[in-house]
Amino acid sequence: MELNYGTYLELSKLLDCQHVRSEPEEHDELLFIIIHQTYELWFKQLMHEFDKVERDLSGNDLYGAIHTFKRMRTIFKVLVGQMDILETMTPMSFTSFRDRLDTSSGFQSIQFRIFEYRLGYKREKMMSFFGPADHGYQALQAAFEGRTLTDFFVDFLGQRGVDLPIEVRERDVKKQIEPNAAVQKGLLRLYKTEPDLAILFELMTDFDEGIQEWRYRHVKLVERTIGAKKGTGGSLGVDFLKQSLFLPTFPDLWAMRHEL
Repeated sequence: MELNYGTYLELSKLLDCQHVRSEPEEHDELLFIIIHQTYELWFKQLMHEFDKVERDLSGNDLYGAIHTFKRMRTIFKVLVGQMDILETMTPMSFTSFRDRLDTSSGFQSIQFRIFEYRLGYKREKMMSFFGPADHGYQALQAAFEGRTLTDFFVDFLGQRGVDLPIEVRERDVKKQIEPNAAVQKGLLRLYKTEPDLAILFELMTDFDEGIQEWRYRHVKLVERTIGAKKGTGGSLGVDFLKQSLFLPTFPDLWAMRHEL
């Protein structure tokens, strides 16, 4: 088959993946499907960028890391912008096809759980909602047991002369990341003596803020759409989503802000 725009992007497959379940068809269901499929594509791209930025950090590639964090932050601006589109769907519009979702829920997104694990938000209980038969389960298990973005950042700081205590260098990667005074002291020195590094640190803070902004917008979208109801498929709804609000990926960059 001749390679052209359609065959290169496999548009025949891509555009045949949107199947509404409502009968008669509810107008907003197609929007709902496309928005969430688009999120999954962006999550795939973010995982691709994570692979690169981890190599950048471990390889002491400052400018590579700056470029990659800038791209990831920009992707999150797009993800937040998609909320504006989804919010044009009224609660009544969603209710008109919600029962067709059956047990499906965004709660079941393996890619997003991998994303959370790689950021360091490791809730082991989330593994119980998935099984070996689920597509992507092995990647999910590897993300839970593997190093986080912060652990690769620690590699970078060590190569930049930060004296890292053993509890930071040899921490249990399955545990929640905790701020550390020694790391903050090293960061402060680098902020004040290495302007190029300060650019990276601010981009990382921007990225972290972007994630928190997206989480907030997501919570408010769900809250205005279903209120205090359970999520689709019996998922835990707004109260569960609020648990992850304002959790930093890089806690040391936030804990030292008053020192700058």
